[in-house]
Amino acid sequence: MLRGQIPATHRAAVAEYFPRYDVLLLDDDDTVLARATAVALRWDGETLPDGGYDGALVAAVSGHENGVAPDTLCVVAATVRTDRTGGGLAGKVLMGLRERAAADGLPRVIVPVRPTLKATYPLTAMEDFQRWTREDGLHLDPWIRTHQRLGATILGPAPRSMVVTGTVAQWERWTGMAFPQTGRYVVAGGLDLVAIDRERDQGRYEETNLWMRHR
Repeated sequence: MLRGQIPATHRAAVAEYFPRYDVLLLDDDDTVLARATAVALRWDGETLPDGGYDGALVAAVSGHENGVAPDTLCVVAATVRTDRTGGGLAGKVLMGLRERAAADGLPRVIVPVRPTLKATYPLTAMEDFQRWTREDGLHLDPWIRTHQRLGATILGPAPRSMVVTGTVAQWERWTGMAFPQTGRYVVAGGLDLVAIDRERDQGRYEETNLWMRHR
């Protein structure tokens, strides 16, 4: 996920334009326990933003540079220290971003969620995965449930949310796998398959995320 071209080319601008939406949760000795980041963009509230995570970065940066007034906060990342997961810290940093959105007059908060369990089912379309619920009505996926417990609702899939391209050799180095022939492959941690084209010496990964709306 760190190999995507869009994040690489937009990371510095995001940090410069949207520092207010980089929220850290610290313990008493200033150790970072959780972090959430977001960007501000303009959205009509109806048509799902094209491009998911990558598209949100492009829209936010280009909108800021062209003087487009934002009306929506898009959460693009939320992480918790591995030894502190399960304690509700992710919900706290997400709420921190929601509070800042409200304070800044942004009436909507959306998220291209990367479901934790989806990597276990890379052959399943997100359209199907989004409907997998438990007996209590909440989603089977714990990360989706975190957002639901904060009041978020599922909007629909975010196709091509993250796109990563590289040569076959790069993909073999990144994954520790061999790709002997052209085809589509399951890779560890991937929510979708990687398409390998040996004739063109290219590997392409297009990940589908799930749009959710907090308000």
